[in-house]
Amino acid sequence: MAKWTARHEAPEPLEGPVVATVTGGTVIWFALFLVQLPFYGWFSDRGQLWWVWTCAAGGVLGLIGIWYVRGREAALKRHAEAAAEAEAAASAGSDEGAGPGGPAAGG
Repeated sequence: MAKWTARHEAPEPLEGPVVATVTGGTVIWFALFLVQLPFYGWFSDRGQLWWVWTCAAGGVLGLIGIWYVRGREAALKRHAEAAAEAEAAASAGSDEGAGPGGPAAGG
């Protein structure tokens, strides 16, 4: 059997409001947890406590996710700023020798 190879390049990943999406999901998990708390005994009597604790775990993992995506967004922003500064420095460096007082003017 032949090894599979891609026929075309993968598309660029979609960038959107990642922090807002993860925050919204975390709020929903915690809301579901709080809604189920008054029925804790009912879930316990039927052996379904995992419903309650799944929502709690989703909320806690969502907090970790918020921390992660905020750090990711900050790193992407720093990288973009550094790239812009490097590009500005490179274009400023190439423009310095072209002026009337540059090395081409003679001395």
